[in-house]
Amino acid sequence: MSIPVVDSTADAELSARLEAAVNNKTKPLGSLGMLETLARQVGLVQRTVQPRIVAPAILVFAGDHGVVAEKVSPYPQDVTWQMVENFLGGGAAINVFARQNACALRVVDAGVNHDFGVRAGLLDRKVAHGTRNFMREAAMTREQCLLAIRYGVELVDSLEGNVLGFGEMGIGNTSAAAALMRKLTGAPLEDCVGAGAGLSEEGVAHKLAVLRRAVELHAQASEPLDILAALGGFEIAMMAGAMLAAARRRMVLLIDGFIVTSALLVAARLRPAVLDYCVFSHCSDERGHTGMLAHLGARPLLQLGLRLGEGSGCALALPLLHAAVNFLNDMATFESAQVSGKDG
Repeated sequence: MSIPVVDSTADAELSARLEAAVNNKTKPLGSLGMLETLARQVGLVQRTVQPRIVAPAILVFAGDHGVVAEKVSPYPQDVTWQMVENFLGGGAAINVFARQNACALRVVDAGVNHDFGVRAGLLDRKVAHGTRNFMREAAMTREQCLLAIRYGVELVDSLEGNVLGFGEMGIGNTSAAAALMRKLTGAPLEDCVGAGAGLSEEGVAHKLAVLRRAVELHAQASEPLDILAALGGFEIAMMAGAMLAAARRRMVLLIDGFIVTSALLVAARLRPAVLDYCVFSHCSDERGHTGMLAHLGARPLLQLGLRLGEGSGCALALPLLHAAVNFLNDMATFESAQVSGKDG
């Protein structure tokens, strides 16, 4: 398959118009801080000085990981499919936050080790019943990796709306994300590996040892797709494809935490311009996320100590996206309000 082409949002003339529009609102220059940066970014993405938010949605991608056989998580693999059932039943944190913010939520079975059957609200794009154990062999074949990316592209091409948030669920996926971070950023593995779903200090040390052996096993993988196939997950590959497709459609991408950002590391290596479309909802408390954000030159909107995943940070950041667009469209200018500017 061909990887979607992503154009840069750079436009000097539109940037100047957006800057003027932001600065002419009834406020001191720069006084709305990151909301001003966000308003300009969304305007560039949508190619207008009057951007709108239409039908925002969050996709939660679920998949299982063979590396859980190495006891890298305190939870059994069954928790993945059980949490998918929780999503479908409307009882998870992401359900609560999405409802609160009038955001559509869709759940994708990218590769859960469970057969759900036909279920309302579940998008079946299962590549396989979980990846293989990447401490012993590649997590997926190149064909499986490309299929997952293609499914992600096709999912986005079927959506309406212009804002898409990314969430995930998968026991063992912080191990995959940490291994991807090590390979794609060059950061020391110790800076990439954290407690995940709640490992003890001893558990983190064991996880680090497992991942060190896995990274050594796949030392020859150097191209982004080879790294993704060797050490990633079906949900991570599918998110990478979906991100590129969403950017190609000039959607705003709401990026959640550690695992979602690992998918973005892959997408950005394939198409660097994808970063123009990304709004980083928060900085996760998972060890490694700060380093990922620094590597990407990203400034997150929120820092709440979250480490849940599910796209929870995306839903919580959505009101800030609304605020940025609304002040740009609805706030009075100095002229319209007959308010004197800084120089009278």
